[in-house]
Amino acid sequence: MRSLSVAATGMLAQQTNVEVISNNIANMNTTAYSRRRPEFSDLLYQNMRRVGSTSSDAGTIVPTGVQLGLGVKTTAVYRITEQGGLQTTENTLDLAIQGKGYFQIEMPNGETAYTRDGSFQLSPEGTIVTHDGYTVLPGINIPINATGISINGSGEVSVKIDGQVEQQVVGQLQLAIFPNEAGLEARGDNLYTETPASGAAAEGNPGTLGYGSLLQGFLETSNVNVVSEITNLISAQRAYEMNSKVIQTSDEMMSTLNHMK
Repeated sequence: MRSLSVAATGMLAQQTNVEVISNNIANMNTTAYSRRRPEFSDLLYQNMRRVGSTSSDAGTIVPTGVQLGLGVKTTAVYRITEQGGLQTTENTLDLAIQGKGYFQIEMPNGETAYTRDGSFQLSPEGTIVTHDGYTVLPGINIPINATGISINGSGEVSVKIDGQVEQQVVGQLQLAIFPNEAGLEARGDNLYTETPASGAAAEGNPGTLGYGSLLQGFLETSNVNVVSEITNLISAQRAYEMNSKVIQTSDEMMSTLNHMK
C-alpha cells in the first residue's frame, strides 16, 4: 500500500519541522539570531491514467486523469533575515546594525566571515575583536591611553585622549551586504560565510544608501517570535500524529486482507 510510504515521508517531514522549530526556540536569546523556516514540496506522481490522453478512437480526451502522489520532501530551510529588536547594554563596544548589513570578521585561516552580532571587545593589543578574539575588519586599534571610545552611526571610530580637546579618529568600520542574504552559509558562533548562492559581498560605510546605520551601546536581539514558534510546534505535532494514524489505518487494512478466508 502506497499510503504506508507516503505517510512515512510525512512523518519525516514533520520531524524536520520540529527540529527547525526547536533550534529557533533554543536560540531565542542568541544575539542577532535569524529564525529558520522549513519549506516542503510534493514528491513525484504516478500516472494511473494520464491526463490529456485519448480515451476512444473518436479522439476524445481524458479531462483530468488519475495521478497518485508519493509523499512529501524537505526542499529548504530558509533563514528569515527580518530585523531583530534592539536592546540597550550601555557597553561601549556593543554595536547594533539598524538596517541591512553585516560586520566583517577575519577568521584565523584568513577567510572573511560575516556577522550581525556586535558584542565586541578589545584584544591585549587594543584591537577590536569578537568574543572569540577574531579581528573585526579593517582591524582598528584603540590607543592604550584612550579614556573613551565613540562610534557614530556611520561607523567612524573616535577616541578621547587625555590632554587633547578634540577626539582622534582611529578607524572606519564598514558593512557588507549581499544580493541574497539567505544564501549565506551558517558556520556557528553567529558567523556566516559567502557562497555562490549569496553572491559577492559589497562593502560600504554604514548609513549610506542600502546600508544600515550603527548604534553604539545596543545589541540586536533574536527575531524569534516565541508565540508563533509554539503554535507551529503544536501544528507540527498534530500533523505528525495524523501521519502516524494513516500508517496505523493502513496496517489495519492490510491485516483485514490477511485474515480474509
